[in-house]
Amino acid sequence: MLAMTGRVTMLGLARWTGTGGSYRSIPRFFHTTLPWAALLWAFVRTQLVAPGDRYLLVGDACVVTKAGTETHGVDRFFSSIFGKPVPGVSLFALALVSCRERQAFPVQIEQIVREPAAVPTPQVPPAKRKPGRPKGSSTQAKADAPLNAEHTRISAMIAGLLARIGPHLKLTYLVLDGHFGNQNAVLMARRLGLHLISKLRSDSALY
Repeated sequence: MLAMTGRVTMLGLARWTGTGGSYRSIPRFFHTTLPWAALLWAFVRTQLVAPGDRYLLVGDACVVTKAGTETHGVDRFFSSIFGKPVPGVSLFALALVSCRERQAFPVQIEQIVREPAAVPTPQVPPAKRKPGRPKGSSTQAKADAPLNAEHTRISAMIAGLLARIGPHLKLTYLVLDGHFGNQNAVLMARRLGLHLISKLRSDSALY
């Protein structure tokens, strides 16, 4: 784990590495493929997780502003801090929150890369049909509804994390912000064996 003060530059990193480090060591390190998710969990498990404590799994997206066009995944993302879309990179992070210490320990972070927009094709308007349920159609269970691309990506992240920490820590609750206060997010959590803690929109209709 590397921590340094002041402006973070390649030269500054090289100076802080000490004996055995050099300016060329930093690019070689960044070009090395490392299992960051496994490293984060190993650090949290051995240094921060206390046996017997209760933990919540929390997920949230964050946007880091970035100028230019060469950075991988740079695009315009909505930032709640600025209240508008800003150029930068977007990350989705999963963290364990200790109910006793009220602290969050990040255990997995992945970059959100937007898919290129498809070329629009002329759409033929659908033929009008009679109101009501079509004759002969069968009932479809909501529990079997497919997840959208965002929920599929997050579900894969959580499934990998649960498989990694399963022998060491039992999780029950998944906490997400109001963006996920909908039926699809509930289905995603239940399929993972978790209960969702979120909030509904102010105009949600409850039955």
